[in-house]
Amino acid sequence: MADAYHDVSAVEAAVALANTWMPIRGKDALETVEQLGDFLAEHPVGRDRSGAGPTEADLAEVRAVRETVRAVLERADTDPAGAATLINDGLRRSRATPTLRHDRDDRWRIEVASDDDRPGAHLAATTLTALAGVIAALGPGRLGVCAGPTCRATYVDLSRNGSKQYCTRTCAHRASVAAYRSRTSDR
Repeated sequence: MADAYHDVSAVEAAVALANTWMPIRGKDALETVEQLGDFLAEHPVGRDRSGAGPTEADLAEVRAVRETVRAVLERADTDPAGAATLINDGLRRSRATPTLRHDRDDRWRIEVASDDDRPGAHLAATTLTALAGVIAALGPGRLGVCAGPTCRATYVDLSRNGSKQYCTRTCAHRASVAAYRSRTSDR
């Protein structure tokens, strides 16, 4: 069902890309070309087809894509029109082109990729298209920022009931424990 609207690996890559910046901790997991190479190896949706490794220019471009993806995830629920504008502008900049492909499972799929060989352009095309697919199919409320008081990680809720509020079970558990302690200390 899920892949009828979006590519789950591209959605996961979008969230992972946005979460390479950890604003509460002030940490950035995309500071070096090596870190970018590791990210692209782990999330091949943005891989450079030229075969050359990433460059400083690629790093700067991917960091700009990250800002756009993170902004979409942060504002989709509260400002869907603004999020749509960010997605559309990002897709235009990446020169995203839809292509109809026949896959191994004898199904037809629409794939959106950049006609440019830069990893940032591919990453923008695939991640922004995936987020657009989630918004179109499930609604903008499925994109968000963790409700944990000490966390600003982003998430995409692909669950059936669409009730996700936390980036991970760990954050949800921490919030639950904090609420319990707060209730019991008032007694």
